[in-house]
Amino acid sequence: MARIRDVTVDARHPASIARFWAAALDGYDVAPYDDAELARLRSLGIASPEDDPNVLVEPATAGAPRLFFQLVPELKELKNRMHLDLACDDVEEEVQRLTRLGARVLAEHSRWVTLADPEGNEFCLMRH
Repeated sequence: MARIRDVTVDARHPASIARFWAAALDGYDVAPYDDAELARLRSLGIASPEDDPNVLVEPATAGAPRLFFQLVPELKELKNRMHLDLACDDVEEEVQRLTRLGARVLAEHSRWVTLADPEGNEFCLMRH
């Protein structure tokens, strides 16, 4: 039986959008860059993790899906075909926190709020 390993997101700047999602989600962090990974990036002509075309955000919980942000040349233009649904205890407080991180509110519904991350990818936030 298949299990979700990664949720992959196309991005114009993978490092910054990875930082947004690592801050937005409880128990997620941008994967650390060790010396071997930094050397690998330099061998590809990439001077810094800030310019890494593929950035991984890892969960603290084993078995939870990873988020993988990959560089693409085109901008997002239309509605997502798939999105994340997030849950929290206090929707209003969480909307305020996420907008401080760079999200924007797209629509408010009776049971959820639709937001967009800093690159325009839609996601929903609802009460647990």
